[in-house]
Amino acid sequence: MEDELNLLLAVDTSTRTIGLALYDGVQVLAEMSWQTQNHHTVELAPALESLFQRSGVRPRDLAALAVARGPGSFTSLRIGMAVVKGLALALRLPVVGVPTLDFLAAAQPVLETPLAAVLQAGRQRLAVGWYTAVNGRWQAQGDAEVMNGEELTARIHTPTYVCGELNAEERQMLARKRKNVILASPAQSFRRPAYLAELAWERWQAGQMDEVIGLAPIYLHVAGEIPG
Repeated sequence: MEDELNLLLAVDTSTRTIGLALYDGVQVLAEMSWQTQNHHTVELAPALESLFQRSGVRPRDLAALAVARGPGSFTSLRIGMAVVKGLALALRLPVVGVPTLDFLAAAQPVLETPLAAVLQAGRQRLAVGWYTAVNGRWQAQGDAEVMNGEELTARIHTPTYVCGELNAEERQMLARKRKNVILASPAQSFRRPAYLAELAWERWQAGQMDEVIGLAPIYLHVAGEIPG
């Protein structure tokens, strides 16, 4: 079984969408994604157990861990981070933290136009990351920003590909700017943990691991507001 031990487990709890994936550098062995009604704490551990059972994998078979760092929900990010840190310390495994919008962007077709990757930030706000194509890959341009759907729509003045978590009203608003907004379909916008695993694998193989205790989520604060 030694050839099967080089496994990476990826965990994403950035928003209500939870994702898990097992990856060995050659193929995605398993992937689970679902929307929770803010029940991250009670759903995550059983889902991990189910993932292992269906794949015939034991926790001790893992060689590395990946976790989505956010931005996202303050509480849900902490839950995913705590589970991954617990596994890392118990099993003495390396951890790679990946910004959530980075692996959402990695799943998109590479175009000549810039990309806006979006996820829900709570209270009718969006976390938005801006990307441009560099050497055939999406590369982040600065830090993610917080804005609402109207502000995002107003910021787009040239053809821009937009993907990610958007509700019906936000999609409709953006679709009105069809000259400048290339709107990804809902399926293309769905965040997949397999891409988190793939990016983390590359960084792990390159020796770009994170210090487990010091690894922290990326939070986007609004001035004068206490995160919750």
